[in-house]
Amino acid sequence: MTLFEETVKNIKPIEIDPDGKIRDYMNKFAIPAGSLGRLEELAISYVSITGDFNKAIKNKVIFTMAGDHDVAEEGVSAFPQSVTGEMVKNFLNKGAAVNILADHVGARVIVVDCGIKPDINSSPGLKIKKVGRGAKNIAKGPAMSREDAIKSIEAGIESFNEEVTNGIDIVGTGDMGIANTTPSSAIIAALDGLDPEVVTGRGTGINDKALQNKINVIKKALEINKPNPSDPIDVLAKVGGFEIGAIAGLCLAAAGNRTPIVVDGFISTAGAYIARKIKPEVGAYIISSHKSVEKGHSVFLEKMGKKPLFDLNMRLGEGTGAAIAIGLVEASMKLFTQMASFAKAGVSEADNV
Repeated sequence: MTLFEETVKNIKPIEIDPDGKIRDYMNKFAIPAGSLGRLEELAISYVSITGDFNKAIKNKVIFTMAGDHDVAEEGVSAFPQSVTGEMVKNFLNKGAAVNILADHVGARVIVVDCGIKPDINSSPGLKIKKVGRGAKNIAKGPAMSREDAIKSIEAGIESFNEEVTNGIDIVGTGDMGIANTTPSSAIIAALDGLDPEVVTGRGTGINDKALQNKINVIKKALEINKPNPSDPIDVLAKVGGFEIGAIAGLCLAAAGNRTPIVVDGFISTAGAYIARKIKPEVGAYIISSHKSVEKGHSVFLEKMGKKPLFDLNMRLGEGTGAAIAIGLVEASMKLFTQMASFAKAGVSEADNV
């Protein structure tokens, strides 16, 4: 049995508070029932996933998966492809937005080279899981072979498994890859038979002319590669990317370990969507951090039945939204484990409900 097959097999279905015991527990707190809104929902989800009423969130890890895309040569991004490798170095030097926000919530950032063009010297916080030197230009042929698609998924699985021995109470997803909104749009279009115009946004901030070109590139990629919508691995291989596959693998591994997964924006959700297509049970382990301004992200969220925690008009990626959301999940669990009950606080309970 391969690592991929074994990981998928280990994922067990869960239900969110199936017998209402977690909600009953919360209703004993000295607050009006439901008054903490979605913070209560977060705590209920976290406890349902972990099965632990008393767990403190201490070990927080954000995996920023990096990969290049040769479709960048089609002019679909405002930035040159070289920025992917340059940003990986920035992550390792702790100068990126994700580093600042992760530090703010006490999370570690693990950068994974899933398939960027340059070689990066070994460094603390870097995992080298290079499947190839950039996914191929999907406007000319498949992004990768099926074998490499599975390898990219296993890169994410390995990354999680290597870190879980140090303890992971919650995992966040992140990405880096110039032009990767193009394959992400292609993935949702392919899996759900949607017109690329409906799911394609401006990515790094391209103008109207470049946006139309990007839409045409995606249409061409779908026509040339003919990804099979009933086979998520085929879709990943035909129009995806190494870092997107690794995010899918990370989600599969985390679900297999009953670890809550906080998914970042558009690209991260593309990876999570593939994981959910591979193993539908993964969906219950996922917490959607925010709504990206990318058009396709709203479609992903709707298809997954996920309501994001916030909408700050973000579209950076890296794991920035996941970092902010991890702070909210931790806050919800501090409330859950530390609030006094009506009885303990000496507060009268409601009598008109």
